[in-house]
Amino acid sequence: MHRLFLIFIFNIIIFKNLLAVNILPIPQSIDFDRKKALLGKELFFDVKLSIDETISCATCHNLKEGGDDGLQFSVGVKGAVGELNAPTVLNSVFNFRQFWDGRAKNLKEQASGPIENPIEMAHNINDLVYKLKNSDYYSKFFSVYKDGVTKDNIADALAEFEKTLITPNSRFDKYLLGDENSITEYEKEGFELFKNKGCITCHHGINIGGNHYNIFGAIVDVKSINFGRYNITKNENDKFYFKVPTLRNIELTSPYFHDGREYSLKDAVKTMALVQLGRPMQEEEIDKITAFLKTLTGKLKIIE
Repeated sequence: MHRLFLIFIFNIIIFKNLLAVNILPIPQSIDFDRKKALLGKELFFDVKLSIDETISCATCHNLKEGGDDGLQFSVGVKGAVGELNAPTVLNSVFNFRQFWDGRAKNLKEQASGPIENPIEMAHNINDLVYKLKNSDYYSKFFSVYKDGVTKDNIADALAEFEKTLITPNSRFDKYLLGDENSITEYEKEGFELFKNKGCITCHHGINIGGNHYNIFGAIVDVKSINFGRYNITKNENDKFYFKVPTLRNIELTSPYFHDGREYSLKDAVKTMALVQLGRPMQEEEIDKITAFLKTLTGKLKIIE
């Protein structure tokens, strides 16, 4: 009875929200400080940021493969395995918060997290500052920042580079901008289903997600062992709430969900229809929505 009531309420929310939500195309460019971004790019690919110099930011965020690592859980220094699926770094500048639990309010706050995380890079930030000061980064930082190498400046440079990692010109963005032939009729039908079935209720805006939290398993218990936002707030009402992920470049970012439980995009759509919408779909509907999602792959241009 409780589940049926939730489905009824959720359908009302879907109907009301369909009138208010939309998807926006990614802009062709974004304002950024070029000198800071180029320094951040060098840091992003440098294994010096990890304690044993074995991994870099790019290890878990492969920019040529969707901005993540294709693993259920990322592997840090000394083979340490994380507990959450690495989200894509692409278009992360458009997220309202960073990390699945939203603990970082922006890219700069996020940037220093993996460096000191014991199961990621496991570095002491003060030791890293000392290491970089005694390398060729010493002069490079002073050419950009008047106070040279500091914890704040390391995070700032990384964030400035990550800000540039946007992927405009997806086929669907071209469609939004007026090119009716950029997606097929089949894919257009998938977009209509995406809207009418209620997916757009959570996945909308410029990042088609990434702009609010939602409970994972709204209708059906998904048996998540991670409590999401609750881990940060300790508020019982926040249990199993996670930042809604972006759907940009989704065909490239398998496996899916915070725990990487689904490797197939089609299976991920099927799971969402059941556990979030309470509306199991026919195979053809799943196929059409999946086809639409593949039109969201954009083009990344890394600064030189």
